[in-house]
Amino acid sequence: MRKTDLIISFLLEENILERQEINKLQEECQESGKSLLSMLRSKKILDQDQFTKLVAKNNSIEFINLSPDMIDPVAVRLVSYEAAHLYNLIPVRIEKDTLYVAMSSPLNLTFRDAITTKTGYKVVPLAATTEAIGQAITYHYNLESITKQDIVEMRLKDSSETGRKISRTKSQSAKVSDAPIVRLVDSILVGAINARASDIHIEPGEPDMRIRYRVDGILYEAIDIPSSAQREVISHIKILADMDISERRIPQDGHISVENNGKVYDLRASSLPAIGDEKIVLRILDTTTSFQTLDKMLGNPEDYKNIMELIGCPYGMILLTGPTGSGKTTTLYSMIEYLNTTTRNIITIEDPVEYRLKGITQVQVKADIGRTFASGLRSILRQDPDIILIGEIRDFETAEIAVSAALTGHLVLSTLHTNDAAGTISRLVRLGIPPFQVASSLLGAVAQRLVRVICAECREAYEPSKEELEILFGKNIPDDKPKLYRGKGCNACHNTGYKGRQGVYEILANIGDVRKSIFNSESEEKMKQFAITQGMRTLKVQGVQKVLDGSTTLEELLRVIDVRGE
Repeated sequence: MRKTDLIISFLLEENILERQEINKLQEECQESGKSLLSMLRSKKILDQDQFTKLVAKNNSIEFINLSPDMIDPVAVRLVSYEAAHLYNLIPVRIEKDTLYVAMSSPLNLTFRDAITTKTGYKVVPLAATTEAIGQAITYHYNLESITKQDIVEMRLKDSSETGRKISRTKSQSAKVSDAPIVRLVDSILVGAINARASDIHIEPGEPDMRIRYRVDGILYEAIDIPSSAQREVISHIKILADMDISERRIPQDGHISVENNGKVYDLRASSLPAIGDEKIVLRILDTTTSFQTLDKMLGNPEDYKNIMELIGCPYGMILLTGPTGSGKTTTLYSMIEYLNTTTRNIITIEDPVEYRLKGITQVQVKADIGRTFASGLRSILRQDPDIILIGEIRDFETAEIAVSAALTGHLVLSTLHTNDAAGTISRLVRLGIPPFQVASSLLGAVAQRLVRVICAECREAYEPSKEELEILFGKNIPDDKPKLYRGKGCNACHNTGYKGRQGVYEILANIGDVRKSIFNSESEEKMKQFAITQGMRTLKVQGVQKVLDGSTTLEELLRVIDVRGE
């Protein structure tokens, strides 16, 4: 069969294109002189995984639906974790002098030669999707596998000293072999990045030091390390973060730069003296990240329209509210990136500056030298800004300057800590801002939460119980009862049933009756009712819709939003 016929057969079998569309493409190929494969690539008709399948079929390479249980652990040991990650491949099995290797780029001779040189085996490529290989690498090169031998050695050493109280001096501690500790710390950091963790918690204790990762807002145990090694682990991390390893009485801050799989990550380190030893928390920031556009982030077209109306105003104040970790900063950055043009002067004051934004002046709060939100904001106003982002309004002084800036022709974006959108108004009043100034300066308030998304790989439908339906619908349960969804748990989601998060938004626009109620100092509940009458959808309404859509579970909604309280 000719290669062109193979490609056409593939497109039809995979339901990528109809016969009529293929004929049209072939006509374009004849006119341009391009091959059908080149045309498919230039028009981006195939995604990366489909392209891999097609290339494999076109070159008589076996394509496999790779899963971790297909892989021989003995074969895996022939290739280092670094090489597997760099080349996006993983050994599958050994047959005599031949090593079968799953690759996302099976035609890459450089990769194949590199593995042949490293292992001494003849390499036969097998094609597999990028995601399947990534899951297999995560499974077979997981944190415990990488450091298992080192930890076993530490435990053996620890048990041999049982019954003897050990008190090491700093010089004695330094004599402990560095290599296992360096490998251990490296694998903790890389393991967290590969697990999509936002934070690493390193918690000293007896008999073991606990390592936990925060993934999609939830803390998971990663590994336990013998307490005999905890001082060396903490010291190594403090050295990497440029902290003072001799100072263990006061909290310290630092940062570590880590390169992994072509990306640079900035790890913000924080130490806290505690009973037993120092606790270290590392916040992971991808310095190469690009923020989602607002339409993709918000998802709902109505939410997008409401937000665009708010940020489209030339002056006034927009406040985001929600608990720590609810994605407020990410939403603010996405707003700022949308507003960032060469005709605008945008200045931010943050504590801390989490991501560098090109073309925007960012100021870091430093209270120890007197650079607070309030003092920094005064200086910013003398810099001819068009748009100002304030990391958080915490006190009357900052709130007063922010309101004044909004009233004098600036667009001000900031955050507050309240439970819902209507609560931002009463919070400003409690801080000391007169209601008439709040009514005149505030454009709107956005409350947000992050809910975990059901894993697409193991998502399944089920019949909800009466209790679940009552939570969703109250007493008005429909006759045609809907199905709900949940994740069974699989390798793709580390058996959690969830993969990724998405926002739930409550958008209050300060217009009409809402504005009148602020002027008249009416209750928070009344303001909320006026806003609902004017079209605001509450966090509960938005969250319930996501459950019914199959995006998240009722259990997750109840964890994040108090739906019974509304």
